[in-house]
Amino acid sequence: MKAGSRTGAVTALAGALVLSAFTAPTAQAAGTGITVTGIVVNGGKPVVVGTTDVKEPRITFRIHLPAGLSTAKPAAWDAYPYLYHGGTAAKEWERNGFQGIYTCYETTARISDCEGTLYIDPRYRLKSTKDATTWKIGVATQLWTANGHLKTEQFTTAPGGVQIRRWAKATVNASPEPVKKGKTLTVTGSLKRADWAKHTYTGVAAATVKLQFRKKGSSAYSTVKTVTSSSTGALKTTVKASVDGYWRWSFGGWSTTGAATSPVDYVDVR
Repeated sequence: MKAGSRTGAVTALAGALVLSAFTAPTAQAAGTGITVTGIVVNGGKPVVVGTTDVKEPRITFRIHLPAGLSTAKPAAWDAYPYLYHGGTAAKEWERNGFQGIYTCYETTARISDCEGTLYIDPRYRLKSTKDATTWKIGVATQLWTANGHLKTEQFTTAPGGVQIRRWAKATVNASPEPVKKGKTLTVTGSLKRADWAKHTYTGVAAATVKLQFRKKGSSAYSTVKTVTSSSTGALKTTVKASVDGYWRWSFGGWSTTGAATSPVDYVDVR
C-alpha cells in the first residue's frame, strides 16, 4: 500500500518480510499518536532462510489509538510493523520495506490485537550475504482523510532487532561398509549454506563441526570428534570401528548461519 491513496482496511497488509523473532517495546509515531506494542515474530526465534523456499513466520502485536480515532473506523488510520536494514525507516518503507499480511481484532474502542504472517521470498528479497544480519524493526503509522487521501504519516524504529540467518545443510558418508571390528572407518561429508547472491548452496569454511555416533539400540548421540571444515566446506576424519551404529555430522550454527545436522549413515561392524 503506497502513500497517497487508501484502498483497504487495516486488516490487510501485503508484501512483508520479517526475518527473526523479536519482542519490541512500545514504538510511537509522534505525528499520529498511534502506538504499537508487544511485537513478536516467529515465537521469539530467528528465521532461517534458504535459497528458494518462501518463509512466512507468524507475527503478533497490539495497536493503541489516541482519542479521536476508533477501532470501529479503520479507514481513518493504518499501523504497520516492518523490518529493514541499511537505510532509514522512512526510506526503506518507501522501497516497499518487508511487510506482510495481518488481521486485527477489536479489543476495546481504541485497542486492536493483530496477528498474521510475514513474507520472506529469498529469490526477490535477499540479494547478498550481508542480508544475514540483525534487522531493525520499523513502525509506519498513517492517518487518512474522509475521502481516502493520506493526511499524515510517521516512521519510527523500535529498540532492539531481529535476525535473519542463512540456511545450512550437511551430508555424511562412512566407509567402508560393512567394516571389520577394530579397522579404520573414514567419515566424510560437507557443510554448505545458502548463498543469496548466487541462489545456490556453497561450502562453509572454517566451521567447527562435531562427528557424533549413536550405538544400535540406543537413542542418544555422543560426540566422538570435532573437526574444522575445509575452505570448500568438506569434512573428513577417521575413527576405529567398534560396534554397529549411526554416524552423523552436527554444526551448531552462527549468528548469521543456521544450525545443521546431517542425515545418519548406519555402519555394520563385523
